[in-house]
Amino acid sequence: MMADALRVVLVDDEALVRSGLRLLLSNAPDIEVVAEASNGRDAVATVLDAQPDVVLMDIRMPVMDGIAAVEKILSVHAVPIIMLTAFDTDSFILRALRAGAAGFLLKSTPPESLMAAVRAAAAGQPLLSPQVVDKLVGMQGPALSDAQSHHTRTARTRLSTLSSREREIAGLVAQGLNNQDIADQLVVSLATVKSHMQHILKKIGGTSRVHIAIVVLEARG
Repeated sequence: MMADALRVVLVDDEALVRSGLRLLLSNAPDIEVVAEASNGRDAVATVLDAQPDVVLMDIRMPVMDGIAAVEKILSVHAVPIIMLTAFDTDSFILRALRAGAAGFLLKSTPPESLMAAVRAAAAGQPLLSPQVVDKLVGMQGPALSDAQSHHTRTARTRLSTLSSREREIAGLVAQGLNNQDIADQLVVSLATVKSHMQHILKKIGGTSRVHIAIVVLEARG
């Protein structure tokens, strides 16, 4: 194990799932599982104690679900949290992303993709394409029209707090561009884009690029 290996906390109510994930990640010399938890409540204490670089967390768990755990953890400690789910149509996924999760992975994700996601999350890179986020937003459907209308109004209010340049950058984030791509397109420095990104996240109350994409897509109604 490398001295500067990425520290990971696993959270899932099924011990077999945790064991499987630990075994898969043990094949990566640059990744180390430092702690585990079996429910959201324990996850909060475990993450704050272990101070990991990345958290892999199940969405549906007893005692406290993954969404509530994400909210509690991120309210006191900034750490990339990747949600684990059995189906990419899980209605809880979008709620978890709104809560601040960095992305999600299917529990059937191949080992190499799992390792790549952990490394990407630790590096602050986006884990979801805008197409996937758009699909999740669209999944709410007519049955949730009132809720969707509320989210649309909220998203538009948040975007209204941004400057014209910040709205432009947020739109490019929703298109899937990374910071360097945005800098090249707008002919500005990378440092300028990073500064704008920090301001955007602060104004919309977001924690990741995924959150920005969700706000932009929901604002379109």
